[in-house]
Amino acid sequence: MHSHDGTSLSFLHWRATEDRKGAVVLIHRGHEHGERLAHVAEEAGLHAYHVYALDMRGHGASEGPRGGGDRLDHIVRDLECFVRHVAAEDGIMLSDIAVVGQSVGAVVAASWVHDYAPPIRALVLAAPAFEVRLYVPLAETGIRQALRIAPRLRIKSYVTGSMLTRDAARAASYHADERITRDISAKLLIELQDTARRIVADADMITVPTQVLVAGDDRVVATAPICAFYDTLGSARCERQVYPGLRHDLLGERDRAPVMADLSRFIDEAFARPAEPACLLHADRAGPGRTEADRLATPLPPLSPSGLRWRAARAGIAIGAQLSRGMAIGRDAGFDSGAALDYVYRNEAAGLGPLGRLVDRIYLDAPGWRGIRQRRRHVEELIGEAVRRLEAEGAPRGGPRDPDGELRLIHE
Repeated sequence: MHSHDGTSLSFLHWRATEDRKGAVVLIHRGHEHGERLAHVAEEAGLHAYHVYALDMRGHGASEGPRGGGDRLDHIVRDLECFVRHVAAEDGIMLSDIAVVGQSVGAVVAASWVHDYAPPIRALVLAAPAFEVRLYVPLAETGIRQALRIAPRLRIKSYVTGSMLTRDAARAASYHADERITRDISAKLLIELQDTARRIVADADMITVPTQVLVAGDDRVVATAPICAFYDTLGSARCERQVYPGLRHDLLGERDRAPVMADLSRFIDEAFARPAEPACLLHADRAGPGRTEADRLATPLPPLSPSGLRWRAARAGIAIGAQLSRGMAIGRDAGFDSGAALDYVYRNEAAGLGPLGRLVDRIYLDAPGWRGIRQRRRHVEELIGEAVRRLEAEGAPRGGPRDPDGELRLIHE
């Protein structure tokens, strides 16, 4: 299949041999490829499901720079495109799909569920790499500084087969497999660490039934963030299983039978119940979002460090509004007003003289405003896609004239 930017992604597919219940999508760990999970469908007894194993971009037979490139958000969006492809090609509803991710693949899966909020049936995270053990003191700080000098820096993995599993044959195959890429973009590694911290801190926004599998003797990732993620989860149906003595490659460990049994049971139990999307109709009154809003709205003591910092920020905005056209619009109309957003979309610096234009350019290049402009591009892409789909269905240029067609477009 072709992903959002045209990158060709390869995947394996095992068809259900029993009455089909749904589909299970497998996402491999970093450096590896989907065929390394080929045994899961049989050993976990997933005969009642279509099973798919995706090669993430830059891995296995998929296109892209070896090791996945340097944009984690592209990899996460690949998963969105792939699951939508599965749903469309095989006629499977999103609510009849479960996703199993291992290590880096688990972080990708958790990020996708958090950021895209797909109504899938279940999520299984095996030894998620929420914090990679770098071992060398201050390694992460050093990598961040090195990226300033060498933005395309690549790092070779220190992980050996014996660190992953006690299964001698699988450990040997890890070193012999020419499709395994041992190095990774330093930028991607840092993005992985930053994204993982964001997902762990905001895990209460994940409401999908979630199973977390923890390796008791994990030598590749730290277990504390995994436990913090589980403790913060917002799902009403979640469970954690810890396997003493097992190493990082839980799905490829020597004594993996209990792991496969727990994985299979959790997925079967999820499909045995009707799909129950979380009700968020009262999220403005109770829940993690309301709790955070109340915390942010609580006045700070005037002399607290945060209070002083925000007072300085307000003073800076007042001064900047004297020079920058964008900041003046935000001050007068509100930074979330239509006038302010129109100005941000236009993205043309204006202000009082060269200094004002410089200040305005800094303002327009703030990460939040860059994100707003990117969101607009995404909305335009979706509108274009909807128009193409309607034209392919033979809808008149003026749009669908029947109420059902209009409702269908709105729903999609």
